[in-house]
Amino acid sequence: MRIAYVHDWLVVDGGAEKVARDIIDCFNVEDVDVFSLIDFLSDEDRATIIKGKKATTSFLQRLPFAQKTYRNFLELFPFAIEQFDLSKYDLVVSSSYAVAKGVLTAPHQVHICYCHSPMRYAWDLYHDYLNQHGLTSGLKAWYAKRVLHKMRIWDVASANRVDHYIANSENVARRINKYYGRQATVIYPPVDFEDFTLSVDPKEDYYFTTARLVPYKKTKLIVEAFNELPHLKLKIAGDGPEMKELQALAKSNIEFLGFIPRAKLIQHFQKTKAFIAAAKEDFGITCLEAQACGTPVVALKEGGYLETVLENKTGVFFNEQTIQSLKEGVQKFEADSVSFTPQEIREHTEKFSSNRFKIEFKSFVEQKLDRSL
Repeated sequence: MRIAYVHDWLVVDGGAEKVARDIIDCFNVEDVDVFSLIDFLSDEDRATIIKGKKATTSFLQRLPFAQKTYRNFLELFPFAIEQFDLSKYDLVVSSSYAVAKGVLTAPHQVHICYCHSPMRYAWDLYHDYLNQHGLTSGLKAWYAKRVLHKMRIWDVASANRVDHYIANSENVARRINKYYGRQATVIYPPVDFEDFTLSVDPKEDYYFTTARLVPYKKTKLIVEAFNELPHLKLKIAGDGPEMKELQALAKSNIEFLGFIPRAKLIQHFQKTKAFIAAAKEDFGITCLEAQACGTPVVALKEGGYLETVLENKTGVFFNEQTIQSLKEGVQKFEADSVSFTPQEIREHTEKFSSNRFKIEFKSFVEQKLDRSL
């Protein structure tokens, strides 16, 4: 059996790439060919994520400055993904949070899509996206709205090219049903806990968060909340476009660590009294990585966190993305009304392991292939 694995774009080793690694591991690697709009992975990342293979890429790979500005070519993504010739493959597996699900297949082929989310900036985060980028009026705003309108039309039209959907959470399964009118089976993404080891040592007196410093991660909200909690320390790991703005905004109880290596990141997960998560996430792997270290979380009561955090057992929730609501969540945690046990927090994460993912994914694929024969 020949297998085509289709990814949106291969640029960094992120959450979707961790899923790619385990999906490819479910098959004989020699039988799998990789397709992606662009591939700018380092040799080291390529060796682990796509097993050293060189992805077949689209014409976008050859555009000037594509590595840094590929998102500017959003309008070309649907056309580009449709140019891949997958006619010689028996099974097509797409891992999609943008356009990968839109590849063209024939009736005799089985196309299974692992959907991280329908395009959020085109659907439920459409107005947030426009507001955050100042695209509410003027020519640039008109153009952006036109592009996203066209993307929505294509997104729905291409939804039926998929034979079977897998969603990474119940949260995403509901969106697949709403926007595409399709049912999806939930298989939680793999979380590699091998290095995120349990720590039962006493926690240190600071809160911790890590994310790429971009608007939707809501790091600014966390900074603003802790500005009003000057007696509590906060450490922030990560880099991104908002770094200078956040540093100028933050008071002295907030420390910016910048980009830190994985080993140092794990140490902070183990040492912090609680991890703060304020973004609207489809799943939220970093929350689980913190819990794998035996660390409770303070998380937004929305999206994927409703499936990965157990209230008053592995963390506490706050209700809204507002300064007051986040402060109330932190104050609830500080009140010590709930006792968190590191071992119990760690045990909760085991159902999200990499081994569990591979077993469930392989079983799903085998079942669908059997039915197609």
